[in-house]
Amino acid sequence: MLVVMLGPIVWQFLTSLKGRGESVYTGLLPSQPTLDNYVRVAESFPLFQYVGNTLIVCALAVGSNCVFASMGGYALSRAGWLGRRIVFTVLVATLMFPFESVMVSMFLTVRSMGLVDTLIGVWLPGAVSVLNLLIMRAAFLAVPKETEEAAVLDGANEWQRFTRVFLPSAKGALSVVCITSFMGAWDDFLWPLIVLTNSDNYTLQLGLKMLSGSSLVNDPRLVAAGAIAALAPMMLLFFCLQRFFFKGVGEGSIKT
Repeated sequence: MLVVMLGPIVWQFLTSLKGRGESVYTGLLPSQPTLDNYVRVAESFPLFQYVGNTLIVCALAVGSNCVFASMGGYALSRAGWLGRRIVFTVLVATLMFPFESVMVSMFLTVRSMGLVDTLIGVWLPGAVSVLNLLIMRAAFLAVPKETEEAAVLDGANEWQRFTRVFLPSAKGALSVVCITSFMGAWDDFLWPLIVLTNSDNYTLQLGLKMLSGSSLVNDPRLVAAGAIAALAPMMLLFFCLQRFFFKGVGEGSIKT
């Protein structure tokens, strides 16, 4: 499974290091490794501008998901308010509908708000994910009831219990929300393709599509270099947060 999963990535990386006169399909290792393909990619289209646009959308998505998913997950994990089970059922039911079934109505809504061809319009539909909300709910349900009762006896109000008791106990789940939100915004292609029309506002995925659709598509070395450039930030983020990620995956699996 390791070979199956990492094989294509390693092949793309080694292909991106091959020179112009070196065959892509004969031999795996480059005879004279070079970073010239990455320089050519950066010169072929405004790579850094597209990366900047994508990072803006990712920052907004990560921030809004962490805030709203944690607040919504906390509300759904607390008993005592009418309609909690109904709201939870409706949220879970929305996971059954694919994005393609709602993208037309979503576009009409964004257009009516005047957000077409803006980065805010790209970010808004992904401001909070139901899946992230459920992850935070499960993490908060795993917090022992005695811990909350002790905070109440100490005089902590609702907001203090949320920020000082529950959030510190769900750092792992928050890292999962951070990673999934970043990956979703970074990899998103269909929705930016629908919303954005001006190339100055393109995200990286649209820029790579423009690269592959140009005359440079005949050079697989450049396509491989662009793919690795798009993959590197996600790999770096995951390696930095993997300890919290695997801890967060397990949070909420067993309620104590």
